[in-house]
Amino acid sequence: MAKRNKRFLSSLFKKIGLFFIPRKIRSKLGWLWFGSSRLLTFGGTFFLIPILIFSVLPVPYSAYMVQKKVENLVQGKSYPIKKEWVSLNEISWQMQMAVIASEDQKFESHFGLDLKAIETALKLNAKSKKVRGGSTISQQTVKNMFLWHGQSWLRKGIEVPLTLLVENVWSKDRILEVYLNIAEFGNGIFGVEAAAQHFFKKSAKQLTLQESALLAASLPNPLVFRVDKPGPSMRKRQAWIMRQVSLLDGKNYLDKL
Repeated sequence: MAKRNKRFLSSLFKKIGLFFIPRKIRSKLGWLWFGSSRLLTFGGTFFLIPILIFSVLPVPYSAYMVQKKVENLVQGKSYPIKKEWVSLNEISWQMQMAVIASEDQKFESHFGLDLKAIETALKLNAKSKKVRGGSTISQQTVKNMFLWHGQSWLRKGIEVPLTLLVENVWSKDRILEVYLNIAEFGNGIFGVEAAAQHFFKKSAKQLTLQESALLAASLPNPLVFRVDKPGPSMRKRQAWIMRQVSLLDGKNYLDKL
């Protein structure tokens, strides 16, 4: 049975990978692609079950929430978590577009990975010896939900094929919905509904473009770029996001998902 499962998962991953990523591109990714495919083959069942479950059910906790909770407990600190799950239609289109404009403008057209961004990141990594991102919303969702934060090739190696698997099981709307419900917007504040209530005393459905852009400007480091204390650089980022939402055709962009 174990061998059969392994063969099935290996076959599934090969089909996903071969269908979406040309051999020429895979060769550019080199050992990262080879290693990550092997990692997912061995751990596929472990990830596949929650991926299927949470394709329809609300996510009660993410791996990142647990990581933050444990880190604080080890330091003897309490870490209350504010979160409230809402469906995508309970989140204003301005908020949906703000994170797309800020984090991943190719979200509607890519298959989970931005190959140009990855190629650029690999070149920068080779020069600086640091692990940089180039992460799409899909990758960030996978990282927040299933993996750990921190720069490492191991995490990246698991993240790449896992993102492809999620993209094949979940719709774009579902990926965006989960992302907006588990993203961190402040210390212990997870999800856009909790953020809207905490910072603006309103629901996520009532968020304006200006408020949405400010929340999006805090990503991916809301403990440095604080929504309650935005500095000049964050205000500049907020204004840029608002312009990008308009350039992306606003609400009409979401109809393509």
